[in-house]
Amino acid sequence: MKKFNGIYMSGKYLIVGILLLSVLGSCGNNEDKTSNSNKQKREQLPREAGKEKAKTIVFFGNSLTAGYGVDPSEAFPALVQEKIDSLELPYKVINSGLSGETTAGGKSRIDWILRQPVDIFVLELGGNDGLRGIPVAETAKNLQAIIDRVREKYPNVKIILAGMQVPPNMGRNYASAFRVAFQQLAANNHVDLIPFLLENVGGISHLNQADGIHPNPQGHKIVAGNVWRVLQGLL
Repeated sequence: MKKFNGIYMSGKYLIVGILLLSVLGSCGNNEDKTSNSNKQKREQLPREAGKEKAKTIVFFGNSLTAGYGVDPSEAFPALVQEKIDSLELPYKVINSGLSGETTAGGKSRIDWILRQPVDIFVLELGGNDGLRGIPVAETAKNLQAIIDRVREKYPNVKIILAGMQVPPNMGRNYASAFRVAFQQLAANNHVDLIPFLLENVGGISHLNQADGIHPNPQGHKIVAGNVWRVLQGLL
């Protein structure tokens, strides 16, 4: 008789006991490995779940959006991207501004822009129409066509319309009808409205470039704030 694990056993039972403990020990090791593996997977899940595919915000406009006369990083769409990044929000800004663009030009260009996915669409057109004295009804018709096309391609898109105003030298009636057109478009289409994109910038010399029309870097910071007050509610 030999003593094994505190118990006296004969030879053949001793061998069986050793084999049994060996098997049990192996099972325990496998269970530990499985437990550790499951634990690692659970620890990885929160990190993987937290990764979201970046959604797209398209700024579709003219020279104001394009950042005429300033570095692209100083234009208000880039400043909005900086704000988004600082808050670690999953959105990517695309600047689709084109200097000199009218609403008619935007209507012709929109299909090319919509080849990429769009989650939020910021429509900033109409200023050049106003400066050229294009009939307000024509401007409104073109903006409506752009809105319709965007929604046709992306039914779930969120749209923001940037309101614009024209200088008083265009005539009081024209200036009033022009301003109201953006309000009516926003209401009729149930889209968010930036009342006046250049609020607290337009007509203020030290916030604009020499032409008195395009914001300088400091002006773009204020414009970015005007945009952000409306945009942040959609993010």
